[in-house]
Amino acid sequence: MNRLLKNKTIIIFFLLLVTAPSALSQVTVERSRDRIIISGIPYYLHLVKKGETAYSISKAYGITTEELLKENPEIAAGLKDGQSLRIKVSMVDTAPVSQQPPLPAVFKDETKYIYHILQPGETIYRLSKTYDVTEEELINSNPGVDISKLPVGFEIAIPRKKESQVTQTIPGQDPNAYYHKVSRGETMYSISRQYGITVRELRRANGDTRFPQVGDYLKIPGKKPVPQKVVIPEIVEETPELPVQEAEYKKRPSGYTSVSDLQGSFNVAVLLPFYLSENAKRSEIDSSKSVKGKKIYREINRSDDWIFPRSLGFVEMYEGMLLAADTLRTLGLNIRMNVFDVGADSIGARRLINSGKLDGMDLIIGPVHSEILSFFAEYAGSRGIPIVSPVQLGNNLVLRNNPTLFMSVPSIDIAQSAIAEKLKEYYNRNIVLIQSQLEKESAEVAKLRNLIADELASVLPGEDIRIRTMYFMSRSSLRKDSVNRLAYSLSDKTGNVVIIASEDSPVMSESITDIHALARKYNINVFGYPAMRYLDNIDHKICFDLGLMIYSPYWIDYSAPDVKRFNSVFRRKFLTEPSEISYAWQGYDILYYFLSGMALHGREFLTHPEIHNPDLLHTEFDFRRNDLNDGFENHKLYLIRYSNNYELELVGGSNYAVH
Repeated sequence: MNRLLKNKTIIIFFLLLVTAPSALSQVTVERSRDRIIISGIPYYLHLVKKGETAYSISKAYGITTEELLKENPEIAAGLKDGQSLRIKVSMVDTAPVSQQPPLPAVFKDETKYIYHILQPGETIYRLSKTYDVTEEELINSNPGVDISKLPVGFEIAIPRKKESQVTQTIPGQDPNAYYHKVSRGETMYSISRQYGITVRELRRANGDTRFPQVGDYLKIPGKKPVPQKVVIPEIVEETPELPVQEAEYKKRPSGYTSVSDLQGSFNVAVLLPFYLSENAKRSEIDSSKSVKGKKIYREINRSDDWIFPRSLGFVEMYEGMLLAADTLRTLGLNIRMNVFDVGADSIGARRLINSGKLDGMDLIIGPVHSEILSFFAEYAGSRGIPIVSPVQLGNNLVLRNNPTLFMSVPSIDIAQSAIAEKLKEYYNRNIVLIQSQLEKESAEVAKLRNLIADELASVLPGEDIRIRTMYFMSRSSLRKDSVNRLAYSLSDKTGNVVIIASEDSPVMSESITDIHALARKYNINVFGYPAMRYLDNIDHKICFDLGLMIYSPYWIDYSAPDVKRFNSVFRRKFLTEPSEISYAWQGYDILYYFLSGMALHGREFLTHPEIHNPDLLHTEFDFRRNDLNDGFENHKLYLIRYSNNYELELVGGSNYAVH
């Protein structure tokens, strides 16, 4: 495989550079037909038009915003009219992404439907939960439309729930106002969209409420109530929540578990997005040459080692699993690998589940998308099959009531708890949290702030705790130097701890540069979220100069014999070596850990994984759960420091773990 094509997928949650415009003002992005070849690689040249955003451009070409940024790093400062962007032809889907404007009012029936404009990240599953309707009802309300493949800005019909008018007195509420009762999964954003108002209007009508709780009543401005009655949704029977049963733990081995002389046969299902249809396209149309001003179109056959870029990381994950299976076979196991191409298509996921092909599995690894994972977790739990999430997820909510689900990569919650605990060592410092202005991150930072305050309260009086929050603003949007804004939050007397509390790429890269500019004047210790280890548009020399500290889910000791052996075998079989952030390490460790655990300990391992602690390549698994009804989350993190001798070092020793 061509080494140059083996660029690894960066595991970050890259958020939008600019807010996606509403569908009413959305500009249709047209793909460019202009191509050039740079260093033998064909590119589209896209000229930015007024109203276009990084997100809308990436959707038009069928790529991700991080892929667009990687080829055009200058857009981190914002897009400009007339700006020229280059987009690799090899990354672009052949079928252009359509963008449908909202339906004209003449075609709408608002007595039966709510009309929803699709936003980034929304899926059928998420919409069904937001509006409390079934996926089947959503599909039937939009005949002839494949909802699972719709672009951002598409307007779909949401069937209105039948409402029963019940007289109910709600103390303290205005009888002349309309109120909405908050259901599970609803946010200020989803409620505002439901009633066609802005989040700001909804907040103002409710005392600037930001995070409503289930059961709260929110006043809906501009909507009139049913006379002397409150409209309450029809009661829908729900599966009662299981009572909380605190999980008990057995003693964890003091050393590594010996793995040898294994017996047993295992069927393993691997559910990863390999993008087989994209990889099957072995030719492309090239128009980079012209004769007398006219472009020459010709079909170019792709090289034999060409791989669709988005599938590379998951191909390497599977390669790691194959090497783990080979190792376990030499120890006595009989292993059958069953591989499925599973992306974010919920309909395809349901079809695979209903086919019965997974019924006889002993272990399921994947899929990688949270919404699809929830389908398979429910299915696996009903059959007692362990299922492993192999990549980092946005949160750990999917673990709820899925007792056979294992999250192999700690969520941001675990990293936040680790940072808060560590800050007790800096109790007398001025603490500054840098965050983006996204509502989702505001909630996360508020939680981190509370965690830090709780930890510091054990060593400081409440009035002496100093925690400041600074909202990130890009340099392109500021009249004054952004460094000055940060300087106002720092102390030249007590010393400072700055936490870059964001996984947004521009926030991380610009903030670390600003901190570096102030490091000579101020005493600063810097912490970042795990995503900073995967960031490539950052000056790593700055990280070493600052002594940046990051809680990371992995640590690879390249001097260890098993790591050397793995690299050697991987190179011999696949003609390349995995990078430090390759999914190959994760694939190997997951399969080796779970199959050896089940072979040695049987079903007990699935309820008490703490009894198994084999020597793995790049991590340890420290699985825990909140109660017996929930799934397990890995709590293992390594504190990594960028040292002043320009090496990464492990703080606390090789056995350091977050508890």
